[in-house]
Amino acid sequence: MLKRFFILCSGADKDLIGTCSNGEQNKYAGIGATVFFTAVMAFIASSYALFTVFDNPYTAAFFGIVWGLLIFNLDRFIVSTIRKRDRFWGEFLQATPRIILAMIIAVVISKPLEIKIFEKEINTVLLKEKNNLAMANKKQVADYFKSDLDKNKAEIDSLKSDITKKEKEVNDLYTTYITEAEGTAGTKKLGKGPVYKEKREKHDAQLKALDTLRSANLAKIAEKEQKNKTLQADLDKKVTQTQPIIDSFDGLMARINALNKLPLLPSLFIMLLFLAIETSPIIAKLLSPKGEFDFKLEDIETALKASLAQDKYQRDLLVKTSASMHDRVYEDIAQDKDLYNLQRRKATELLELQAHNFVEKQKNVM
Repeated sequence: MLKRFFILCSGADKDLIGTCSNGEQNKYAGIGATVFFTAVMAFIASSYALFTVFDNPYTAAFFGIVWGLLIFNLDRFIVSTIRKRDRFWGEFLQATPRIILAMIIAVVISKPLEIKIFEKEINTVLLKEKNNLAMANKKQVADYFKSDLDKNKAEIDSLKSDITKKEKEVNDLYTTYITEAEGTAGTKKLGKGPVYKEKREKHDAQLKALDTLRSANLAKIAEKEQKNKTLQADLDKKVTQTQPIIDSFDGLMARINALNKLPLLPSLFIMLLFLAIETSPIIAKLLSPKGEFDFKLEDIETALKASLAQDKYQRDLLVKTSASMHDRVYEDIAQDKDLYNLQRRKATELLELQAHNFVEKQKNVM
C-alpha cells in the first residue's frame, strides 16, 4: 500500500511500473518518498512562516497545506518529465531548468525552517533591536517635547533666581542696619540712631517687596511645575502608545533580517541540506543508468511516434492520390461534348434573360 503510494508520488505510470521488476519499483518508490517528504517539509515551513504573519494556527495550517500540495505537484512534475537519453549532457541540459526550479524551491522551504531552528538566537537579536528601537523612540519623543520642557525649566530657574537675588538684597540690608546698631559699620555709633532707623525702614520695605515677589513667583513656579508634569505625562503617554508597535516588531521580515545577522555557516548548511533533498530525485535520475521502466517507456513512446508518423504519411498520400484522381476526372469531363452543349444552352438562356431585364429597366427609366 505504502509502496504504491510512493510510486504514485514519483509520477511514474502505475500500469507500466507494475510490469517492471521489484527493484525498479523500489527505485521509483524511493524517488516518490523523497518528493512526498519534501512536500511535508514545505507544509511545516510555510505553516510556521504564515503563523508569524497571521498569528492564527488554522489560517497558517490551511495555507500551509495549499503550499505543500503546490510543492508536491511541482516536484512530481519535475521528476516525471525527465527522460533518460543515451547522452548524459543532453539529459543534463534537459534537466537544467528543473534543477534551477528545485534550487529555488529548496531555498524557499529552508528559510522558514531556519527561522524556527534558530528561534532562540533570533529572539535575542530581536530583543536587542527592540531595545535599540525603544531607546531611539524615547529620544525622539523627548526631543519633540524638549524645547517646551527646557523653556519651562528656564522660566522656573529665572523665577527662583529673582527670589534668591531679592533674599540676598534683603539679607544685606539686614546686616547693614544691624551693624549700624552695633556700631561696627556705617557711622560706627552704638545705638539706634536716625541712620539706623533709615536703614531699618529700607530693609523693612525690601522685606515686604520680597514677600510680595516670593508669593507671586512661587505661584508662577507652581503653575509652571504643574505644566512640567503635564508635559512629562504627555511624553510618557506618547512613549507608552508607541511601545506596542515596537513590541510587535517580530514579523517574518524582521526574523529573516535577524537570521541574516547570525553566523552564515549553520544557516548555509541547512539550506544545502534542503537543496540536496530537493534535487536528489533529479540527480538520481540523471546518474542512474536506464532501467527497465525507462526502456519500456521509451518503447511505448517510439511506437507511438512511429504510428503517428505512419498515420500522417498515409493521410498525406491519401490527399495526394485523391487530388490526382479528381484532376483526371475533371479533365475527362471537360472533353464530354454532350455536357459542353448543355452548358452552352444554359448560358445562352441566362444571357437572354439578362438582356430582357435590362430592356425593361430602360423602359421604366424613360
